[in-house]
This record gives sequence, structure tokens and C-alpha cells, in this order.
Amino acid sequence: MTKSALSQTRGLVGHAIPSEMPSDDTDWAKRAEYWGNQKTPKPRSHTGRKDRQPLILSGHGVRLSVDHGALLVQNGFTHYPQKREEWRLFPGDRRLPSRIVILDSSGSLSFDVMAWLSTKDIPLVQINWQGEVVTMLGGAGHSADSKKVAAQREALQNGQGLQIAIQLIQDKINGCMETLEQVLPASLERERALTKQTKALTVLEGDPPSTMEALRLIEGRAALAYFTAWQTILLRWNGTGRRPIPDNWQRVGLRQSSLSGTNRHATHPVNALLNYAYGLLETEVRIAVVAAGLDPTIGYLHARRPGRVALVYDFMEPLRPKVDHSVLEFVQKHIFWPGDFVMTNNGACRLHPVLAKMVTTIIEGSVLEQKCVPTSLT
Repeated sequence: MTKSALSQTRGLVGHAIPSEMPSDDTDWAKRAEYWGNQKTPKPRSHTGRKDRQPLILSGHGVRLSVDHGALLVQNGFTHYPQKREEWRLFPGDRRLPSRIVILDSSGSLSFDVMAWLSTKDIPLVQINWQGEVVTMLGGAGHSADSKKVAAQREALQNGQGLQIAIQLIQDKINGCMETLEQVLPASLERERALTKQTKALTVLEGDPPSTMEALRLIEGRAALAYFTAWQTILLRWNGTGRRPIPDNWQRVGLRQSSLSGTNRHATHPVNALLNYAYGLLETEVRIAVVAAGLDPTIGYLHARRPGRVALVYDFMEPLRPKVDHSVLEFVQKHIFWPGDFVMTNNGACRLHPVLAKMVTTIIEGSVLEQKCVPTSLT
């Protein structure tokens, strides 16, 4: 980044841009312009209020403040030169955002902002560069329904919780099969994965597991076959002669990160895209769970731990293939440049902030109109 741009950003947020950012300002700005000009689906609202859409912010120097009773929102800077986006949101406006999502940004807000958002029933969500939901304030405006929470606890004891978990995994596997058939090109690996999914469904329907551990084992085997088939997808690149990329970035890789051995700390571009998309899915399911009067910490498929929203992770499972579908379509549609992704010193992969914003917009617009909470629990 140029000296003037760096000074501009320091003045806004009080610190410099991360050292991992590319030094080639022209490429960085061009990719910001490219992703910013891409058309994305128009987000939909679960409530039928199609005029209420999420407001997605990114970059350095995001600012939220209350000015004469209105919420003043100033977006951050992602490249230079760039004109700052600004919105003034007035109380009572039917076009107020359904939520405000802040992506891997720095900036500031006041206590007045938190109170303003709370009274307008607008959640504020912060997602870090790893796609993790790190903060979620306000929103649903509902407290847990004591009868529903009691039913959740009873389901843990009477076996109903296992039946709920089995149904969630059945729905997930059906979704995985749909994604494999509709998005992946025909190949031996895809057929093997479809066979594995079919076998898993046969077991779940004909001889369902009697323990949660057995269910997780069935789901894990099906998931391994599912993600293995993804490796048949080649990524298209330009500009690698000037800025080389790792060999394993040439095609979609396995879900596990080479840093963590889990899905966290992505080291591959597609996994970094997925983590952002799943982070947005988590916020949507969290809002739906709380709005339904359920206790998000009482789950069935995912183990309960202090502070863990296990029920949210449970309900995400059947929706993950929908997210996968959109992400896989996206990566096959576009030609990428090395500057779209930044590799940190330890090998982790970060997204260009404008690319990250585009991905979240796509997920909002084409995936998250799905019902997040099973009817049987509402």
C-alpha cells in the first residue's frame, strides 16, 4: 500500500494495515474493483419483509455512531484510492437492515450504537478473518421459552434427542447428494461419494444407530467421501507467473487445514471461502434459534460445553450442503488471481476483503432463505 494510503488508514483506525497485505497496490486495487463490480443475488428476508436486507461492512476504519437520533454507518477502506461509503439510518424507516455484519474489520462504535440497535431489533455480528463469529449483539428481542427449554432438556433423556440428530444427518446427506449431482462434474470419485451417501442413508433409515457416537461415525464416513470428491474440481488462475501459488491451490482440497488438522485456520482458498460462508450461516441460525425461544446451548448432535451454542451447530448441519453448493458454483465460475488471497506468515489463508464481502452477499442472497429451525421444535 502506498505511503499516502497507509497514512490515511492509520488516521482512521489508529493502527497500520496488517503486514500480510500485498505490497503491490495496483493489483490489490484492481481486484477490489473486480470483485466489487460483480453482480450478486438480491438477499431475501425470512420474515417476508424483502425490503430489509443485511448491511455488510468490511475494511479498516469502520465507524458506527448515533448522530441526532439516526445511526451513522461509515464503511471501512479496503484499497486506495477509495471513496468511503456512508449510510444514515433513521428510526422507523422500513428499509432498516435486517442485521449488520462486520467482516474482518477494524474501527469503532459507542454504547449509544448498541442501545440504538437493540431498540430497533437489529443484530450486530462480527466475523473474523477465519470465518468465526466472534461477537453477536442484540437482535432477536426474545428470551427463551421455559416450556420449550424444558422439552429440550427432556429430549436429552428420553431418546428424542437422538432421533432429532438422526433426522438432521439424513437431511444433510440428502443435501450432500444434491450438491454432488448438481455441481460436481461426472467422475469416478463423485460416483463413489454418491454410493457412500446412499449406504449411509440406508443404514440410518433401516438400522438407525442407538448412540450418538455411532451416528457421528456414520456421518463422518459420509462426509469424508463427500469432500474427497471435491478434489476433482480444478481452480482457474491468472497471474501465477509473476506471483506463484502453492501447488495444492490448483484444485479444491480436503476440508482439513494443514495447520490445525481441523476445519479451522484454513490454508486453502476454498476452505477460507467456506469458513466465511459457514460463519454467516451460523449467525442466521443463531438468530432463528433465539427467536424461536429455544436455548442455543442445549444441543444433541454436538457435545455440550460451556459457552458453546451446540443447538446452533446442530441446525447448521442440513444447511451446510446448500452453502457448499453456492461456494462450489462460485469457484468454478471465476478465474482467480494470487492477490485475491493473502498467505500469513504461518501459512493461513485470508481473503481479499472485497472478495469476502461478495461471498457473504452471495450466501445471504441465494442460500439463507432456508428454514433454520425444524418445525417440530417450534
